[in-house]
Amino acid sequence: MITEMDFFAVLRNENPKAFVQKTYKRGELLVPFGASTSDIYFIISGACRIYLSTTEEEQTIRFGYKDSFITAMDSFISDKPTIYQIQALRETTVDVITRLDLENFIGNNLDRLKAYNNILKQFVAQQMEREQDLLTLSPVERYHRVLARSPQVFQHIPLKYIASYLRMTPETLSRIRKS
Repeated sequence: MITEMDFFAVLRNENPKAFVQKTYKRGELLVPFGASTSDIYFIISGACRIYLSTTEEEQTIRFGYKDSFITAMDSFISDKPTIYQIQALRETTVDVITRLDLENFIGNNLDRLKAYNNILKQFVAQQMEREQDLLTLSPVERYHRVLARSPQVFQHIPLKYIASYLRMTPETLSRIRKS
């Protein structure tokens, strides 16, 4: 199965002018709440998070790091303003491509369309697995699942954001990590 990195490598090699490279400072928003975006960000270096901000707290729903893509999927698909924000967690360099350039690249090429669909299927499967974990697993079990599934998260993402992603306080995460 083709990976995100392979797909974007082919895309970048065949259509380098479609990408714009941008660097974001730590804490800077790639996509603010309420923006409409048709851009996909392929992370060259650094790390990002997608989060939802309520009056009480911020809920991290996804991370992105080197060799992965990130976007405000709700806006990317619908052309409507996003309810999420995408934030650089440290200095982050991305290659940005618009949906139109991506669609032009895919065009009528069946292999490219299959590869793109596989990436989308992987994304949906990951989101469904995460939702199931949140609904059915204890905090300890959620921690161990993320550790087994994505150990790199603990190398690239500050613990307070991992705690938010796992739907627990930083103190609870700290206790679980020590036990």
